[in-house]
Amino acid sequence: MTTYIFLLLGIIIVLLVAVLLRKPTVDISVLREDNIRLREKLAERLGALSQNAIELKNISNDIANFKNILMGNKQARGTFGERQLEDLVRDIMPPETYAFQSVLETGVRPDCIIRLPYPPGDMIIDSKFPLESYNRMLQDANDGMARKQFELDVRKHIDAIGEKYIISGRTAESAMMFIASESIFETLHREFPNTIEYAAKRKVFIVSPSTLWATLNTIRAVLSDIKIKRVAAKIKKELDLLLTDLTRLSDRAENVSKHFAQAQNDIEQLQTSVSKIAPRAEKLRDMDFGED
Repeated sequence: MTTYIFLLLGIIIVLLVAVLLRKPTVDISVLREDNIRLREKLAERLGALSQNAIELKNISNDIANFKNILMGNKQARGTFGERQLEDLVRDIMPPETYAFQSVLETGVRPDCIIRLPYPPGDMIIDSKFPLESYNRMLQDANDGMARKQFELDVRKHIDAIGEKYIISGRTAESAMMFIASESIFETLHREFPNTIEYAAKRKVFIVSPSTLWATLNTIRAVLSDIKIKRVAAKIKKELDLLLTDLTRLSDRAENVSKHFAQAQNDIEQLQTSVSKIAPRAEKLRDMDFGED
């Protein structure tokens, strides 16, 4: 593509030279103005073509880098898968519900942990995949040994995930194996159904970017429902305590009312006694005891 662009530039320059060297048959001033405008337009087109050439070169470099990631060294490919997994999780899940590269009690460091209440417990997502075996299988579709080796490597990886990341009483009873390529995910389901069934028996669920997106959204909805239920349970508990306090307050208010009623009754009896004593005192005062 780049060679084609430079070839086109050469043809344009040759035509421009031919036009400039051609013997004028019209007024020289008019021709000069036409040549100036032509050179300006050609300069604009050449600038645009040069920019396109630079952009094409950059795209070519990006494609080469992407190919190196997918087909090259294992570390770069692993970093690419981890980054894609992290982007998906961060876009969907609340920050408090996940952790990356966190060490478990057993000393292993999974790529991602989805924090879930127990049960079911934390769910582990692994982003590694035996891509070398897959590439060897693609290079020769008729090579039965390469096909068997790929299936064997996938099953070994499934076993490793089940052994390292499914911990009774600590994690969920299942884990996920993330495949960053939809085409590989489709190939597994189409051509290796027994491997998919084997993973299900080991409770390792194979997910692609699209299926992981759906799974994480479902988990987020479940977590939201759990949170709502927890809040509702707390509210109900507080309401029960409030009703208990109100009942106790009512009982105490009734007791106070009884005390006031008794006090009122005692006061009335005191007033009755006073009303009886006062006339008697008056009579005693009016009595003549013959002291004169």
